[in-house]
Amino acid sequence: MISINEDCINCDMCVPECPVEAIDMGEAHYQINQSLCVECEGFYPEPSCYAVCPVDAVDIRK
Repeated sequence: MISINEDCINCDMCVPECPVEAIDMGEAHYQINQSLCVECEGFYPEPSCYAVCPVDAVDIRK
């Protein structure tokens, strides 16, 4: 499961990288719609939101 934590600075880096448009603005910061997220399987070798986040606000839990 991938999530965006409270360290998010709403920089917009992750939104255009998501191949399934699973990232939306929440109340305070971006959030990942878990029902849409495919963890970039079939698109990228690692989750693209994790790869592009400049403040390490994306958490990956297995």
